[in-house]
Amino acid sequence: MSTVGAQPSATEPRLNTQHNTEMETKTMTRIQRIALIALAVAIVETGATAALVAQGPGGRGAGAPPVGRAGARGFAAGFALGQLDLSDAQKQQIRDITQRHRADAEALETRLTTALQAQQAAITTVPVNEALIRSASQDLAAVQADMAVDRARLHADIFAILTVEQQVKAKQLQEQAQAKLQERRQRTARQPKGQV
Repeated sequence: MSTVGAQPSATEPRLNTQHNTEMETKTMTRIQRIALIALAVAIVETGATAALVAQGPGGRGAGAPPVGRAGARGFAAGFALGQLDLSDAQKQQIRDITQRHRADAEALETRLTTALQAQQAAITTVPVNEALIRSASQDLAAVQADMAVDRARLHADIFAILTVEQQVKAKQLQEQAQAKLQERRQRTARQPKGQV
């Protein structure tokens, strides 16, 4: 430990470097977690739709793959498809739509991972290169916007094959889900930090 006014010892710069490396690793891990969450959401949206339409009447089809929580409830592309009494023809159309969108989603996921890595590399560049950080952040925002557009197209494509009654019911279910989510967020915001 050095005293006030004394020169730092040879170990102190190494500790600072070690601390910076640990911080960079934690930041990268956090960004990777965010990327994985975005990837999981995209996969669940497309996979849940395919799994749901693979179901026969009354439940999971024999070859239906296991799906995440959202898929288990039948939510995909913003719809509670399992509660809309889809016809076999509609289920096939949804399979086709989902398959078309899956290829786009996979390409976007790859772009997202690359953009997140580029942004992280720009952030950890020393000395700070503000132009590089801004450019990498704009590239990331563009990929996120493309993902949002792709999800919106998937939603619109599926919505278009629903009957008027199914569309009304889908909107009601979506509003109920949003209300529950908002209520959960408010409950979480009121809890003191450290409690879940």
